[in-house]
Parts: sequence; C-alpha cells; structure tokens
Amino acid sequence: MLTIGLTGGIASGKSSVAAQFAALGVPIIDTDRIARELVIPGQPALQSIVEHFGAQALHADGQLNRAWLRQRIFSDPEARAALNAIMHPRIRARVEDELGKLKQPYAIVAIPLLVESQSYDDLVQRVLVVDLDEAEQLHRLIARDKINANQAHAALSAQTTRAQRLARADDLIDNNGSPEELAAQINLLHEHYTQLAKVSVRP
Repeated sequence: MLTIGLTGGIASGKSSVAAQFAALGVPIIDTDRIARELVIPGQPALQSIVEHFGAQALHADGQLNRAWLRQRIFSDPEARAALNAIMHPRIRARVEDELGKLKQPYAIVAIPLLVESQSYDDLVQRVLVVDLDEAEQLHRLIARDKINANQAHAALSAQTTRAQRLARADDLIDNNGSPEELAAQINLLHEHYTQLAKVSVRP
C-alpha cells in the first residue's frame, strides 16, 4: 500500500484536506485522534504521564488536563521530550496496526509533527505538505483559537519553519486560495496517488 504522510503548520488546513480525501474514499489515519484515544482514563499512556508529571496532569474526574500539560511542555524542551517518549512509540505502533488492516490502494497518515519527529520516515513513501502564507496562517490561527497575535506568533515559533516543511515535501497543496481551488488540487493528487499506488510496494 502506498502511504502518504500529510502534514503542515498549525491552522494550515490539514483537517480540511484530510476530510476531502476521506470523502473520496481514502482511509485517513489521524495521529491526533490516536493520541486522544491513548490518554483516556485507564490507558497505560495516561498512567505514564501521571507518573512523570504528577497528579496535576489530571482533572478531578481523571481526564487528562490538556491545558496544564500543554503549558508545561510549551517552553520546557525536557518536558516535551519526556511526553514525546511516552506518546510517540505508542502512536507509531497504532498507526502500523491500522495500516496493516487496510486494503485500499493508498492511505493517508495525518502527522502534524512529521517533519519535526522524523519518526515516520520509514513508514511513509511520500510527504504531502499543506502550505499557507504565514500572514494568512496567523490570521486563521487567531480566529480559530481566539488568541492574540503574540500567542499566535509564539505557537508558530514553537513549530518547525515553513521552509523546513517545504524542503521535506514530495507533494504540495497551496491552501491560500478558495475552497474550489483546494478541492481541485486534492482531486488531482487523488488521481496521481491512485496511479502511483498501482506500482507501489510498501517497504
């Protein structure tokens, strides 16, 4: 099976792109969805997070305190690395398991931090980057998350740069235009990937 890694900066439109591919019948494996499932109460990953970060990582009802954890790792590289060490191997294992059950010609794995982590280089054959001008990205992020410009700039700065993502891209979607222009690009890529899948063999 041909496996495409879908990535892009924050608020670039990855979810919209994934949804349109899904509407074309393409299976989407979303690592954010897997991450949420792995930290529901009773899951080993949640227990590991509590053991490392303490009980403050939980709400009173036993759910993960995402806001606290996000703030905890935001400016602390060691804390971020610790969380990644807990989550990434488990997420990767689930991705492999879900891919192994698919029969379609190709699949898309949505990985927001694909470029940063490099944990999926051997799993995906092509990297599809959703690209957006940084000014538009900031505008959409502020509107989506209802944050101020300083917070939006900080969120962008915490990610890899646009240039680094573009350098990693095998394929590119320009999401600066209209919904119709976005759909046209996705349809062309769908045809392209379907053809590639006919001669693709997963390593």
